[in-house]
Amino acid sequence: MKMFDLTGKVALVTGGTHGIGMAIAKGLAAAGAKICVNDIFEERLVACKKTYAEAGIDVFTVVFDVTKEEDVDKGIGIIESEVGPIDILVNNAGIIKRIPILDMPVADFRQVIDIDLVAPFIVSKRVVPSMISRGGGKIINMCSMMSIYGRNSVSAYASAKGGLKLLTANMCCEWAKHNIQANGIGPGYIATAQTEAIRVNGHPFNNLVMTRTPAGRWGEAEDLAGAAVFLASAASNYVNGHLLFVDGGILANFGYVAGENDLES
Repeated sequence: MKMFDLTGKVALVTGGTHGIGMAIAKGLAAAGAKICVNDIFEERLVACKKTYAEAGIDVFTVVFDVTKEEDVDKGIGIIESEVGPIDILVNNAGIIKRIPILDMPVADFRQVIDIDLVAPFIVSKRVVPSMISRGGGKIINMCSMMSIYGRNSVSAYASAKGGLKLLTANMCCEWAKHNIQANGIGPGYIATAQTEAIRVNGHPFNNLVMTRTPAGRWGEAEDLAGAAVFLASAASNYVNGHLLFVDGGILANFGYVAGENDLES
């Protein structure tokens, strides 16, 4: 449908070399967008280029660190000169460190905040002036269910994602008048390499996800692609400052059960 057509749009998916970022990028490409991805390691970009090519996608890759302003400025400058101005920004790059608060070095806490919260600020600040001059754009911030609640051992991640939810709201408040829509996606529990160890049958956390998710399964990275296409397209032109959860219904059914909320996420 025309309202979901992204033909001619340039999309930057930070950290889009694998997992959720790659699934979203593939979804945007299927809707017609030209995909750009970055990473701090050239070898990851080389590897992902082959994977995208196997899916029929000619991805543009560039090395830059999302936490460094000068690096971001240079990297996005390359995209603008070789591909075109960015119409769709997906702030996807992120990390998680599962360490209890009392055991967590301050440096580790700061690193998570820097990548998961400060980086979307830096990249968006660099991209948005061009969006304003061209009359609009789309920003999608990859938030989390932990944008709205906490869990054991993920204090830095939850703090960053909670902050990203409110940063998204502030982007909306400041940039909506320029026809820029800034929204977030909050994935549920997704089957990725990172969750492989806790998806084993009999693992307490796997049991929690399987019994408390109304859909009765872990999400797949591809489940997030449709939400991203919606938020990147004209179909969402009056959706702004919103956090769209793609979670199989688990938040609707995630009341506290003694012991379960203390499990590592």
